[in-house]
Formats: sequence, structure tokens, C-alpha cells
Amino acid sequence: MTIAEFSISKTWQSDRRSPVRWLWSHAMHHKLLLLGIIVGAFGNGMGAGLVPMFIGRGFDIVTKNLGVAALGTTALLLIGSQLVRGVLMLMRNFSSEAIGQQVERDARDELYLSLIGKNMSFHDNQSTGDLMARATNDVREINLLFNPGVNLVIGSINFMIAPFILVPSIHPQLLIVPAAYALVYGFLLKGYLDSLRPATEAERKTFGELNTTLAEAIDGVETVKGAAQEARETARFDRALKKWRNAFVRQGDIEAKFYPLLLLGLLQAAGLFHSLLLYRWGQIGVGDVVAFNGMLTMFGFPTFAAQFAYSRVSTGMSSARRVLHLINAETTLDQNTAGFDGEMDGSVIFDDVTFSYTGETNALENVSFAVKPGQTVAIVGQTGAGKSTVTKLINRTYDVSAGKIIIGGVDVRDWNLEALRRQISIIEQDIYLFSRSIAENIAFGAPNATRAEIMAAAKAAQAHDFIMSFKDGYDTVIGQRGVTLSGGQRQRLALARAFLTDPKILILDDSTSAIDSATEDKIQRAIEEASRGRTTILITHRLSQIRWADMIVVLKKGRVAMVGDHDTLFRESEAYRNIFARYE
Repeated sequence: MTIAEFSISKTWQSDRRSPVRWLWSHAMHHKLLLLGIIVGAFGNGMGAGLVPMFIGRGFDIVTKNLGVAALGTTALLLIGSQLVRGVLMLMRNFSSEAIGQQVERDARDELYLSLIGKNMSFHDNQSTGDLMARATNDVREINLLFNPGVNLVIGSINFMIAPFILVPSIHPQLLIVPAAYALVYGFLLKGYLDSLRPATEAERKTFGELNTTLAEAIDGVETVKGAAQEARETARFDRALKKWRNAFVRQGDIEAKFYPLLLLGLLQAAGLFHSLLLYRWGQIGVGDVVAFNGMLTMFGFPTFAAQFAYSRVSTGMSSARRVLHLINAETTLDQNTAGFDGEMDGSVIFDDVTFSYTGETNALENVSFAVKPGQTVAIVGQTGAGKSTVTKLINRTYDVSAGKIIIGGVDVRDWNLEALRRQISIIEQDIYLFSRSIAENIAFGAPNATRAEIMAAAKAAQAHDFIMSFKDGYDTVIGQRGVTLSGGQRQRLALARAFLTDPKILILDDSTSAIDSATEDKIQRAIEEASRGRTTILITHRLSQIRWADMIVVLKKGRVAMVGDHDTLFRESEAYRNIFARYE
């Protein structure tokens, strides 16, 4: 089973060993609908085959002058068979549409849960645009694989099966031409599918790249406009669009070369010639000739429909491969549901920790320090020293490459991941706010919080006054990432979010960088209040915060240069003095 940070227990598990097995396991989860497609398609094929059979019988009745009553009975049987066929066709089409929608929903749910469960190392290497293309368009193509794709494929197969069931009742020799056609048809179809697969995969891949280009342009539109690069980005999008268009046209070229279409005329000519020979030899009658040649026209449906249906199936399979590739992607972290889930005391120990994002250059190397419960620790260093990396290892956003981190006396790898992260709150400089109300954003980590608790947290973070200045107050819906708010307002909402969760460990990663001096004094007091009884880790360049820390860890090029208080470090650490001198 794929390792994941997060998962939801399900009553069934899809088979992820291959795209075909995966889709089949989803389809088999809806057995009744699948049965409806098969039974309906078979009934439709047989019903279509009965039409020329009854027409042939009608010819015999007329030519042999068997009477109006016999002709009327045949007509009623024909009408009755087609009424039954209509019901079965409805069942087939309804079942195929329903199973397509169900599988699309199930596949999208499975993909979403999988993406949520992947760790940050996975997401660091993915483009949002391509992920969105797979989660939306590729999953939609899986729906179209079932309907009209599989629906038409099963229907066309039954249209080819029906003559082989009904023709022997006319004359067994008449199977020769349809059998030869079926063999050649199968051979050509295999070649068609073999050439179509790489084309559909290329079309899906280039569509994902197109979506990535579009997502980057929209997400970075402020940067694009600020640098006056609209024309360049438009040209970049045009190139991606042209690449996708060329792949799409290439797929269309392959679909146009569907050689079974050429065989259809040969089939009908050869069948007519063979049936006329048997008629001349007195082995079949006029009605039999009519019935047999009428059934040969049934091969037209699978021949014409297959050109479209198999294209849908091939595209759907290519999309299924792309979706399943994401689902099956292994991650290095799991949620460790059986791990320790008790209450932590706030102590943090880094024991000879080494970490690398890429597996090549170490971001941290042999880092060791210990934080007692309730202490306030400042981590300082030049840009790129590894300060933010330290915070991401504490809540196990990433896993150490070597050494160990002990939280509350328990190795982070032995913690239940949810219990660990529930008791740690991190406020980063780049605040992410959702396109929801202010109240919902504050209560994101504590969704059951009351409005009074939300307001109390906002007041502690010095955010209440500016929230109430909005027309809708706490019900004000903010733009994605909080673009409608100032930097200081976003950071105060993030502080309120952290205060509301009441964490045992509070990590502030340069979280007051966008706050003016007047507001900083208020937030400083709020942070001091929030720090009581909990461990607080500060990554900051503000001297006012560094000075009052119980302990300061100085990092230099991923290593601990020195640990101590402000006076000791300023006196004994050149690395610290160099940092401090920048702000004197």
C-alpha cells in the first residue's frame, strides 16, 4: 500500500497494480450497473439481428403467398422484439452513464485523498497546473472512457456477435465471410490501438503542460504585470498551446487512418456474392438472402463506432495512467496511526540532525541543541543558514536524513503524525489564507471553535479592530491567499489562528516581518502572553524579539555555530555579532 501522511478508512480498496486493474476494480464496485451494460448491449445486438431475420421471413411469406395473417404475425413479432430492444437499450445507456459518473466521482475522491496524503517532498516536485489537469480533465476522460467509450465498444462487440448466433440458422456456410472479416478486423484493430496509445498519451501530457503554463501565468500575474512581461508570457502560452494542438492533430491523423472502414465494402460484396451462390445452388431462399445481407449491415455499426469509441477508450486509459501514477507515487512519511498520541510537554531535542532536500547538498548538518518545556528560543543566522528548515523538521513536514528529533521525550518518527502536528503551530512569513470568511480562516485549525473564542483569539493577535472595520466583520470573505489584506493584517490573522489552537509548541518563522513598529509592540505583548506555558521558537531578525529569548541558536551554513543567551553570544560568537551588527 502507498505510504501516506493522511488517509481515510474505506470499506473497499481499489486495485492499483495497473490502470486496467484499477479501472476494473472501480467498475466492479458497481456490479449491477456493469451487468446492466452487458445485458442491455447483448439484447440490443440480438434485437438488431432479429430485424433482418423477420424481414427475410416477410419476403418468404410474400413470395410464397402464405397469406396476410402470417405476414401480420411476423410484423407483430418484429414490433415486439424492437420494443424489448428499446427497453434494453435504455438500460444499457442509463447504466453506462451512471457507472461513468460513479467511477469519475470515486476516482477523483481517491486522487484527492492521495494528494492530501502526500508529503511535502512530493509536492515540492509537482506543478500545480499539471495536478489540476489530472484531477479535473484526466478524471473526466475516465468518465468518457466508460460512456460513450466502453458503452459503444461492448455494443459494437455484441453487434458482431449477433450474426454469428443467428446466421447458422440460415446456413452454416454463410459464417465464412463474417469470420474472415472478424479476423482481419481484429488484426487491424490491434495495430490501430498500438499506434493510438502513444498519440493519446502525448496529447494528455501536452495538455498537462498547457495547464501548467496557464496556472503559472495566473498565479504569478502580479509579477508578470510588474515586470511588463505580458507579451512574453502570452508567447510562452501560445507555444504550449501549439504543442498541444500538434499532439491533438497527430491523434486525429491516426484516427482518420482506420482501415476497417475499407473492409466493410468488401465484406458486403463478398457476403452478397456468397449468398447468391448458395441461392443459385438451391440451398437457401430469397428471404434467407435478404436476411443474411441485412445482418451484414450490422457490421457497419462496430466499424464506424469503433473509430470513435476506441479513441475514447485509449484517451481514457492514458488519463488513467496519469492519475494512477500520482496515486501510486510513494512518499517517505506515513501517518503512523499506531504511534504515540499523548500530550507533549513542549521539550525539543535535536540530536546530531542532518537533512537534505535533494539528497545531494545538506541543508542542515550535525545540528544538536535542546529546548526545555516553556522556553523561548530564537534561531538566527544569515539567509540560507537553515533556520526555516529546522521548523519544518519539528512538525515532521520533512523527515531527517540522519540523527533524530525528540519531541516531548518521543522521537518524532514514533509520534502519531496527527497528534504531533495538532500540538504544534507554525506561522510563516508567507501566510496562506483561504477564500473563505475571516472567521473560518481563524478557526481553520479548530473548526468547532465558537464565535466568542474566535474573537478572543483575534483580540489577542491585535486583529479584532481591523476586522470590525470591514462591513461584514468576521463574515467578510477574503480573496485567495488574503490578497485583499495587507501583509500585517494577514500575519495577525495567522497569529489569531495559532492562538486559537492553543499549541504546546508555537513556531514563529519571521511572522512579524510585515508589521509596523506600533503594531509590533502590541503583538509583542500578545506573543509574550501566548508564550507562557508553552515552548516558543522564533525565527526573526527583530532585535526586540531576539533579546528576550531564553536561548539563541546561531546557525551558519547549516551548522550550529553557537548556543547561548544574547549577552554570551554577543561577547563570544563572531557569527552572532556579524548578524547583530546588521541591525545595530
